[in-house]
Amino acid sequence: MQRRRTFSGAVWESKVGYCRALRAGNFIYVSGTAPVDEQGGVFEPGDAYAQTKRCFEIIQKALQDLGADYADVVRTRLYVTDISRWAEFAQAHQECFGENPPTTTMVEVKALVDPAMLVEVEVDAICN
Repeated sequence: MQRRRTFSGAVWESKVGYCRALRAGNFIYVSGTAPVDEQGGVFEPGDAYAQTKRCFEIIQKALQDLGADYADVVRTRLYVTDISRWAEFAQAHQECFGENPPTTTMVEVKALVDPAMLVEVEVDAICN
């Protein structure tokens, strides 16, 4: 099975040894994606909605690099640090996937790699 990878250039990719997304045949797996800005810092600290939208922007680019887009996503996973803010995370999710809703999971976690990060997102897609 042919495999293709794409990288976002985040410092963690080379430090940890992973790619942003991997396409194996018609399946695409997107690594946990944090709300990182263009300089490598945390995007919009404190803003759950903006951070979630940023995660999906990074994810969309990875999908497009591998020949897919939001419509090809079949599953999302949101790891959030404060589940009481679920509606803010959900609003960003709905805006990206409202026309083609995937299956999804949202779970609260104790912490992410940077305390200013409120969300991390994983995505699986199937495409032609």
